[in-house]
Amino acid sequence: MKRKLLIPVLAGVLCLAAPAAQAQVKIAVINMKTVFDGYWKTKQSDAIVKDRQAEFQKNRAKMLEDYQKANEEYKTLSEQANDPALSAEEQARRRKTADNKLLEIREIEQSIKNLDQQFQADIAEQVKRMRANILRDIQDEVNQQARAAGFNLVLDTAAESVNRTPIILFNSGLTDLTQPVLQKLNANAPPGVLENITGSGQAQ
Repeated sequence: MKRKLLIPVLAGVLCLAAPAAQAQVKIAVINMKTVFDGYWKTKQSDAIVKDRQAEFQKNRAKMLEDYQKANEEYKTLSEQANDPALSAEEQARRRKTADNKLLEIREIEQSIKNLDQQFQADIAEQVKRMRANILRDIQDEVNQQARAAGFNLVLDTAAESVNRTPIILFNSGLTDLTQPVLQKLNANAPPGVLENITGSGQAQ
C-alpha cells in the first residue's frame, strides 16, 4: 500500500522539478568587501568614528593628567603628614588633607573607568548602526541591478567559510557586479569624500 502511494508522489515531484531543470539559471558575482570598503558612506563613517576616538583620547588624556597630578599631591601630603618637625595638630591636618586627596584619586579612577566603558559601548553601537545602514544600501542596489539584468542568484566572491577559506573557489564567465554597483553607490558622493580611497570607487 505504501509503495502504491509513493509512486504518484514521486511522479509529482519529478513533474515539478522538470521545468526548474529546463529553466536557465543566471548567476552573477560580486566582491562585497570591495564594494563595502569603496562605498563613500563607509569612508564617511570611518572618519566619524576616528573623530570620536580622537575626542575620547583627548578627554581621557586630560583625566590621566589630573590623575597623575593628584597622585603626586597625595604623595607630598603623605610625606608632610609624617614630618616629625611638624606639630601633631599640623600632622593630623595634613593627614586629613591627604585622605581627601586619596578619595579624589579614587573618584578620578572611577571616572576614567566609566568613560572607557561608556565610550566602548557607544562606539560599538554607532559602528553597528552605520554598518547596517551601509549594508542595506548595498543590498538594495544589488537587488535592483540583479533584477534588472534578470539574474536569479548573486554570489559574494569575498565570502569565507567558518574555517576562513574561500567559499567560491572558482568561477568563470560570470557577470561581475562589483564595479557597476560601486559606481552607482558612489555616483552622488559628496565632494572630497572619495579622495582618500585607493584607486577611487570609480576606478577600482
